[in-house]
Amino acid sequence: MSENTAASMPNLDVPDQLMYSEEHAWLDDSVSPAIVGITEYAAAQMGELVFVDLPEPGTRVEAGDEIVELESSKAVQPLVSPVAGTIRYVNRDAADDPSVITSDPYGEGWILKVELDDDEPDLLDAAAYAKLTR
Repeated sequence: MSENTAASMPNLDVPDQLMYSEEHAWLDDSVSPAIVGITEYAAAQMGELVFVDLPEPGTRVEAGDEIVELESSKAVQPLVSPVAGTIRYVNRDAADDPSVITSDPYGEGWILKVELDDDEPDLLDAAAYAKLTR
């Protein structure tokens, strides 16, 4: 994503309580299992999602694994896992209506819940992520 693209989206939401990956995934580890989704920045880049291919609960993932396929009218992108752990839940509502991921990426558009292997994942805080996308 180019700097010009990021600069044209200066008012994107980057909630302070979440952690972020450089691949534009967010993690809420204040709950167990932790919740994973894509950032508003990623959602804006992709455009309206038309298909989401979710993994099965019970699947083990490592940080850096491509775990979900997101398809929009613009592109097909993987969601890269920001953490290692075991997927416990997937958002079937988002699979049935992928537009919820782009319209509410930090709320109803969550993608999966994962039981973490590591209680201190190596991720960015909100300020560092915001700087990355500006």
